[in-house]
Amino acid sequence: MTNAYDRAYLLHARQSLGRMLDFSCHALGHSARGFWDLFLASGVAASFGEGDAHFIAGMSGYELAYEVLERCGVKFSRVVDPSPPDGKSPEFWAAWSVAHYQWFRGLSFARIDAFAPIDDIVAMYHPYHEMDISRFCDEMDRLYRLKYPERNLQRIRRSINLSQRELSERSGVSIRTIQELEQGRKDINRAGIDTLMPLAAALSVDVESLVERVV
Repeated sequence: MTNAYDRAYLLHARQSLGRMLDFSCHALGHSARGFWDLFLASGVAASFGEGDAHFIAGMSGYELAYEVLERCGVKFSRVVDPSPPDGKSPEFWAAWSVAHYQWFRGLSFARIDAFAPIDDIVAMYHPYHEMDISRFCDEMDRLYRLKYPERNLQRIRRSINLSQRELSERSGVSIRTIQELEQGRKDINRAGIDTLMPLAAALSVDVESLVERVV
């Protein structure tokens, strides 16, 4: 599995994102949902998720919050000498946990929000904040599969109204192989480049789009 960025940055990234949401909610008066929407719209979420060192290692949670608000054109007053959160609020835990899961699976924050909205994650504080983070990741994987039961290959093929036979004819990959990949009987993450490249070209996507992040 390919993580979103080097593990060396993970500790700081989780703390910064946790402090960002905690600070935004408890010091700046935003709701978790409202601020998370700004985070996603600002471009900060995309850069953070791609492992941009400026965001995952170079900024504090407070600086991230201000950056999001400035980018979105939201007026605010800077808090003088903000006291650090104790890491125990549901909002802190939610953003800390999402940062971990995003790093772990390499999914974008926007895609995560589509199957696990931030308010739902805040509500998971009890009982998951007392559990190992792996339990939270397992639950997030379950939610992902509920939202996206289809394999990426099948989802993309259907989105352009292409039959398996038509994809086979366009790509030169056998129908049987396509069926096995879509049904999970063959692991597409282990497929050879001679299979992935023709499929990706036939579907007009990059190879990375066919890879399954959650298996």
